[in-house]
Amino acid sequence: MISRVESDGRPVVAILTMHDTQTMFRGNRQNFQEIIKTGKDMGFLVYVVTVRDLKLDTDAVKGYMLLSDHSWEQRLCPLPQVIYNRIPYREDEALPWVRRKIKECQSHPHIDLYNPHFFNKWRLFAWLNKSRLTKQWTPLTKRLKGYPTLCEMMKRKPYLYLKPEDGKAGQGIMRIRYQKNKSLPYRIQIQNNKNSTTYKAASLERLWNRVYQETKGSSYLIQQGIELAQVHGRSFDLRILVQKNDSGFWAVTGIGARMAGAKSITTHVPRGGTIEDPEKLLPVVFGPERSDAILSEVRKAAVHMARQIEKCSGQIHGEMSMDLGIDNEGVLWFFEANSRPMKFDEPAIRKKSLERIFQYSDYLIKQK
Repeated sequence: MISRVESDGRPVVAILTMHDTQTMFRGNRQNFQEIIKTGKDMGFLVYVVTVRDLKLDTDAVKGYMLLSDHSWEQRLCPLPQVIYNRIPYREDEALPWVRRKIKECQSHPHIDLYNPHFFNKWRLFAWLNKSRLTKQWTPLTKRLKGYPTLCEMMKRKPYLYLKPEDGKAGQGIMRIRYQKNKSLPYRIQIQNNKNSTTYKAASLERLWNRVYQETKGSSYLIQQGIELAQVHGRSFDLRILVQKNDSGFWAVTGIGARMAGAKSITTHVPRGGTIEDPEKLLPVVFGPERSDAILSEVRKAAVHMARQIEKCSGQIHGEMSMDLGIDNEGVLWFFEANSRPMKFDEPAIRKKSLERIFQYSDYLIKQK
């Protein structure tokens, strides 16, 4: 017999994930523990629920409660007022029965679900390009439809990136450069775990053979390469966390920097990148005054882009992280947004991000 938990007047938030036959449920346990602890400290009842156990036609659902010894126990929990979607994988979210459940949550009169779906990279650029304001921050990006797309882009830009449409953490990224004074002028660098491998070719057709081998069967984007600002010969970009606050408005929670690994073509930490402080890196390149102006622009741009992405998606979102680059001239560029942000390692950003989850949940509950 499963024991029942009462809300005792507390607002109720459930973290949504997938069931797992061996470990009860999927997802980052430490992240869930920190979310639950913050919620508890702020007066919320918080539990983990799987898509399978979330039955919306009852007044109680089987959820997992965190115990004081950090173990988990299944209890009968009150139906949530807010569902915080942390389904970890795109493949899970794409399952028809999971999609049906998410739609049921969205149409439920007493439940708010935020972060309903992962973003598709191509759609993000299409959405941002619809607004004159946000279009200024997007690099030239096309879907890779074959050799003709590569030719067309190479004519316009001698430096390109290839990115999987649904990739994450820098997986599958490639970089192409044309250097006309070299005997093998076409170079492609392919990201491995923490290294990259370079192939050289005499012609674009030869280069395409390698690109085709690497991309066949997958949807890829081809994008104008940006010469990112560097410190000590290593490129860096910015990671911005944007969340809705207790008034339901988008606001920047924090800005971090990620510096590329010595042999990596991306700044992602799993690919050898390191965590840095933007307020220390930017002045090295641009000086203190210009750096302040750049960070101010980054904050404003991130909020504008979050609004535009949410508007075009037609769904309600509560948070997103963004990868933005600053080129050698100090110009800002958008690379990616993620609707399920990974936890930020910077302690101040992490603390504020956890609190904002519940400040926005409180706003949603009060709106009902």
